[in-house]
Amino acid sequence: MIQIQTYRPEHRQGIIDLVLSIQQIEFKVPITLEDQPDLQTIPEVYQQGRGNFWVATNAENRIIGTIALIEFPPQRAALRKMFVAAEYRGRTHGLAQSLMDIAMEWCVENGLESIWLGTIPKLEAAVRFYEKNGFDRVLADDLPLEFPRMAVDTLFFVKQVI
Repeated sequence: MIQIQTYRPEHRQGIIDLVLSIQQIEFKVPITLEDQPDLQTIPEVYQQGRGNFWVATNAENRIIGTIALIEFPPQRAALRKMFVAAEYRGRTHGLAQSLMDIAMEWCVENGLESIWLGTIPKLEAAVRFYEKNGFDRVLADDLPLEFPRMAVDTLFFVKQVI
């Protein structure tokens, strides 16, 4: 059974293992743990203001998915760390959609007006997923100055929530 819950410190290593495996091994993105200090400081980075971090676990309590929001002014959120283990992707489990739904509900409940995100072209399925969920592409030049941009990202999206 899959459960989605708010991040707790005991989830940290499982998150790191999932994220690095997907980035480095599956998609061969040249990024390290050192390039992502936020993974070592999740409460300080994500669980501030109206931000949050969620994890999905399987029956064996292994981390199989993540999604996070960072609040930035005024009343906006940056979507980060959306990862789903390969064997849990697709319509069969619906895990990516469940994670996105939780993030969207959080934004509505907490008065966040829009969600912004960055990704890379290589993550084609993710790009299709964001577009299917009503995210619109924006140019890098049109990003809000406050948007916490990741250096590797070259594609950007926004969705109005409320």
